[in-house]
Amino acid sequence: MSRASGPTIARWQLGGQLKAMREAAGYTHLQIADVLACSESKIYKIEAGDVGLNRGDLLVMLDRYKISEDDPRGPAALDLQSQGKQRGWWAQYGTLPTNYAMYVGLEGAATQIRTFELAVVPGLLQTEEYARAISSGAFPEQPGEVRKRVDVRLARQACLTDEPLLRLWAIVDEGVLLRRTGGDAVIRAQLRHLVEMSKRPNITIQVLPFGAGWHPGTTGSFSILDFPEGIHTPVAYVVSPAGEMYLEREDEMNRIILAYTHLQTAALSPGKSRDLIAAQARALA
Repeated sequence: MSRASGPTIARWQLGGQLKAMREAAGYTHLQIADVLACSESKIYKIEAGDVGLNRGDLLVMLDRYKISEDDPRGPAALDLQSQGKQRGWWAQYGTLPTNYAMYVGLEGAATQIRTFELAVVPGLLQTEEYARAISSGAFPEQPGEVRKRVDVRLARQACLTDEPLLRLWAIVDEGVLLRRTGGDAVIRAQLRHLVEMSKRPNITIQVLPFGAGWHPGTTGSFSILDFPEGIHTPVAYVVSPAGEMYLEREDEMNRIILAYTHLQTAALSPGKSRDLIAAQARALA
């Protein structure tokens, strides 16, 4: 089955092309903003692929950049604009918080995700019962929101089985295995699921043991998302008490990639991690 990626890649591609056209034509962001009667920041967001673009504005930009009717860049840009305005597959589940919807879009466009979780099993590896236990705790007395969050989380997992397969490298703190999320039966089934998922060729799971002592992940969970070459540079998604953050600058990415490398080195090997997860599941039998 073909993997659904949403409008993210199309927006990135269109933004990159529009930036190249603008620079070749010798215009500044402010000048194009004046032409479209919008803010300068919107032009930056369009070129970064952060927001979509309506057809009318695109036609105005192409005209200003002197892209003629017989220039193949014109039809290509219009096609990307159409793809970029489509709603992501997650829209069928209703409105999601902006940061979460952004992450789902990035996840669908990624070729590889390296993630570290301090307290819970990564969402892409959660069972339905485990996901429901977490969502119920986060949204008490909101059964509708719980159902939506669980449905979206399970739908996201298709990227691990649909082509092109997402490459997932997940490191979890040992405490994740011991925390009785949802009760013994739920966590036992979750641990067994992790064992099976770790056998898939596109999934690597490592456990960071308590014996490793302090590590760079003690400050919180984070993920590094890689994308097709030439489409976008890596993006880091960081969870903190102040909320979620997205990092893209080269210096920020260098630091977070170094932190992940340290975690990989400190964690148990994939084989020993699988053995530890299986042993903990047996202990709960």
